[in-house]
Amino acid sequence: MGTHHAISQLLASGRRRRALRSRYTDRMEEKVIPILRVQDADVAVAWYKRLGFQQTSVHRFEPGFPAFVTIERGPMKVFLSEHKGDARPDTLLYLAVADVHPFAKEFGVRVEEAPWGYEIELRDPDANRLRIGMPKSVSNSG
Repeated sequence: MGTHHAISQLLASGRRRRALRSRYTDRMEEKVIPILRVQDADVAVAWYKRLGFQQTSVHRFEPGFPAFVTIERGPMKVFLSEHKGDARPDTLLYLAVADVHPFAKEFGVRVEEAPWGYEIELRDPDANRLRIGMPKSVSNSG
C-alpha cells in the first residue's frame, strides 16, 4: 500500500503542477524582452521616441540610483538599464516593421536591399546597434 500511495501522490502532484503552470501561462503571454545598457536613460528614451517607442515605466531602487526603464512600440518592448552588468554595449536588435522607409528618412540613412528584405542599421547614443527591416513581400516603395 505504501508504494501505491506514493505513486498516487506523485501523480496528483504532477497534475497540480501542470494545472498551476497552465493557469499561469494562460493568463500571461510569454515573450523575450531584450535589455540594452544605457548611460543616461533620459537621453536613450528621447532617442527611441524617434522610432515610435514610448516610455511605459521607470524603476529606481532609491532616488539617484540607476534607472531601469521600459519602452514600448506596439507589440515591441525593450528594457533600458543604467545598471552596470545588466547588458553589454554594442548589442544588436532586429526590429521587424511594416515600412522601413520612414525610419530611414528620420535618421537620414539609406535603405539597403538584402535577399530577404530592406533594412537600415542605426546606433543609439550608447552604441547599441539596431537593424530595422521589412520583408520584400510588403515593400511597395524603394
